[in-house]
Amino acid sequence: MVKAVVVGAAGGIGQPLSLLIKANPLITELALYDVVNTPGVAADISHINTPAKVTGYIGDSQLEAALTGAYIIIIPAGVPRKPGMTRDDLFNINAGIVAGIAKATAKFAPNAYVCIISNPVNSTVPIFAEVLKQHGVFNPHRVFGVTTLDLVRASSFVAELRGKDPKDVTIDVIGGHSGATIVPVLSAFGTFSDAEREALVKRIQYGGDEVVAAKNGAGSATLSMAYAGARFANAILDATVAKKAGISECTFLKTDVAEKDELEFFSTRVVFGPDGVEKVHPLPALDSHEQALYAACVVELRGSIQKGIDFARSKI
Repeated sequence: MVKAVVVGAAGGIGQPLSLLIKANPLITELALYDVVNTPGVAADISHINTPAKVTGYIGDSQLEAALTGAYIIIIPAGVPRKPGMTRDDLFNINAGIVAGIAKATAKFAPNAYVCIISNPVNSTVPIFAEVLKQHGVFNPHRVFGVTTLDLVRASSFVAELRGKDPKDVTIDVIGGHSGATIVPVLSAFGTFSDAEREALVKRIQYGGDEVVAAKNGAGSATLSMAYAGARFANAILDATVAKKAGISECTFLKTDVAEKDELEFFSTRVVFGPDGVEKVHPLPALDSHEQALYAACVVELRGSIQKGIDFARSKI
């Protein structure tokens, strides 16, 4: 049995994400949870002709049933960004939501793989980890911040610039998952002019703002985020259920990769094996421009991580 749970399944990210997860034939049960509308989403998605049995759960009283027996939990729950909001503006609302989900996960699905989409990821992942630590069930190789959208954007934007097929373009994006903490390692792909590099970095770091502006107040990056979330979750399933070798993604997790800069969490490339993360790649070689980006990342990311840890500890 492979039970996948989407927490926040009725939202702008949750609905398309649930659709994409239902398409994975490795999943035998798909539990959809939210505070509103989940039974309808579950009924709709259940008509798709893939093996997973779909169930819908709604409200706090049904969270236990949704999570119990979970193999993988994908969490887009929380409020979306609105025009003018930064990811940090979301902190006070989403931090409480994530902490509550973490407590329930610790009780009802302590061994599940957890994929956190809820923003701001730079703080919500430390919150989730800290809560699991408080309950004695934290496994650093099973709790992930989904930063895949940064890689997806980097691949798309570089491919567009170079006239290539995006599937042939792989760009590692390290650091964190907001603004200046996003460090695209463009130098590993090739040489860019100063103007090209500056434009690419800005667009990769602030691609979310581009979508928010284009939607004119009607939403944020929901569809591309759903795609990225499904890609990441499917990578875990390919490695741990289908036992495929060489499955690799970048993700934000607890690691000592950037320990020298006092960063307890960091996004870097990992390789998944049958039991989760089997290898964490060290910092890649950075050119002088990327070193400057990294330096700016460290300052902001350190504060965001500590903010999440402090929030979780204040709730003990």
